Amino acid sequence: MDILYTVEEKYLQAIEELHYGELPKALHLFKEIINSDTDYARAHYQLGCCYHYQFKDYQTAGYYYKNCADLDPAFPDVYEHYLKLVITLKMKKMVHQIASKALTVPGVCKANIYESLGLFAEEEQNFVDAKEQYKKAALATASQNEHSQIQEHLKRISDKQNANQYMIYAYQG
Repeated sequence: MDILYTVEEKYLQAIEELHYGELPKALHLFKEIINSDTDYARAHYQLGCCYHYQFKDYQTAGYYYKNCADLDPAFPDVYEHYLKLVITLKMKKMVHQIASKALTVPGVCKANIYESLGLFAEEEQNFVDAKEQYKKAALATASQNEHSQIQEHLKRISDKQNANQYMIYAYQG
């Protein structure tokens, strides 16, 4: 292996290892980066993603995502994944904290944040809030595919709301 002189070079090497499916090498490099520079937020983010999606170790993923957000609050990539994690863990208070912070950071895809909030509200059976969040997502999206997906969410919410309505039968005799 080549001798890497800077943290950025190690980071790029680790990203390349991930790209080629070498997760153990990438993890080793990310941890080396953190050992040499504990404030390198992107390494924390990448470790969070690895633990979240590869290992399903949500506590460790949350630790790394939180570190990344604390170290570099302006790093936009962390918020969408961190939000999905706290939604998975059903941490209602944290969901709203992370979402409100994410919506203020330049570079964060607002449509994805609103969509995640809509999915969370839908899971909570709060269809009115879910519909509101999906409408915000539809206004924030610039992609036709994403817009179509949001429209499907809105239709599903309408169907669920209609299914919960009481049926009134009239007797005709």
